[in-house]
Amino acid sequence: MAKYRKKPVVIEAFQMTKERRQSNMDWPRWLHEAWDKDHSEEGALFPSQFPHSDGTDKLMIHTLEGNHLVGWDDYIIQGISGEIYPCKPDIFEATYEPVE
Repeated sequence: MAKYRKKPVVIEAFQMTKERRQSNMDWPRWLHEAWDKDHSEEGALFPSQFPHSDGTDKLMIHTLEGNHLVGWDDYIIQGISGEIYPCKPDIFEATYEPVE
């Protein structure tokens, strides 16, 4: 069996907290763009309780593999092709490091 190393790529990420869910002031542009997409469109970001959201529920991301729940403190990653997906904090911290 062959072994492989992940190529170094630079991604953008945003950690979603309860506070950041209630106020989108700190959201990056690409997250606002995902919010504006239709829920059936790949890369759409929407409330998990849509259409009955009160603004405090967790978020969902619609991907090719289906809908993925964004838990509190999960990172939302924008990949090299513009795709977005959630990542648990422990996996994120083991996989990524800040770029200067």
